[in-house]
Amino acid sequence: MSSTVENVIIVGTGCAGLTSAIYTARANLSPLVLEGSLPGGQLTTTSEVENFPGFPHGIDGFQLMSNLREQATRFGARFEQAMVSSVDLKGPVKRLVCGEKTYEAKAIIIATGASPRMTGIPGEKELYGGKGVTTCATCDGAFYRKMEVAVLGGGDSACEEALFLTRFASKVYLVHRRDTLRASRIMAERTVAHPKIQMVWDSVPVEVEGVQAGAVSGLKVRNVKTQAESVLPVKGIFVAIGHKPNSEAFVGALELDEAGYFKPVLGSQVRTSVPGVFVAGDCADHVYRQAITAAGMGCQAAIETERWLAEHEG
Repeated sequence: MSSTVENVIIVGTGCAGLTSAIYTARANLSPLVLEGSLPGGQLTTTSEVENFPGFPHGIDGFQLMSNLREQATRFGARFEQAMVSSVDLKGPVKRLVCGEKTYEAKAIIIATGASPRMTGIPGEKELYGGKGVTTCATCDGAFYRKMEVAVLGGGDSACEEALFLTRFASKVYLVHRRDTLRASRIMAERTVAHPKIQMVWDSVPVEVEGVQAGAVSGLKVRNVKTQAESVLPVKGIFVAIGHKPNSEAFVGALELDEAGYFKPVLGSQVRTSVPGVFVAGDCADHVYRQAITAAGMGCQAAIETERWLAEHEG
């Protein structure tokens, strides 16, 4: 068991967690930041970030997260490698169990992020992150100007990604295992009717081609009715089959929605139903999922935490 009770522990080191760390450290709260299995979060797998304010020529995702970490450290944030397995959030001292070690804190900021659901087909993992396979059209769409791309999925997210990509790509293939979209009617109609979008019905992805060359050169798909296989001549593949919030350790301790996202209390983006416990970033946001919105939530959570601790001193 930890011998000291921290003022605040931040769980997660993506944009939300590190922004929280910067703000709470500058408030002299000496935050302890617990890094999970992917220090720096999803952005560390992105080669170039062009839509984060302040970098007119873009910045490498790993470098951006390294900068944020250095900034937080400068103000007194401390970092430890630990994976939270279970929690006890009752009472004035919150407990986080990480293997054989238990951490204690007066306040907690949960910024554990969300993991994109992937198909698991050959080539996908090898070419993910700057090599042609991505999960965010808003982040990476501009890299595929006048190229052919594919979107995998059939819900509203897949339709939104496909429609957004028509601004840049010469053609967008939307690959869906059924012959109708799961998306809302208006989104489905808009998508099917768009002249740049070609529907690939009744089909599943089989393999991402281009591993040897280190860049996507095509997507092999199979028709589930005829079993016929073909290759789509795409340079980019956007996986849009949903995200899974990293909230497993908090099941039963905090209120989650049906998809597993943390549910903030009404009137706040970052407060939870448990006093002294706050959430930030993609683990609580299934709408925007951007680096800048995660950072904004991290700022809010830090300020709320600082105020809450001030009100409950002693």
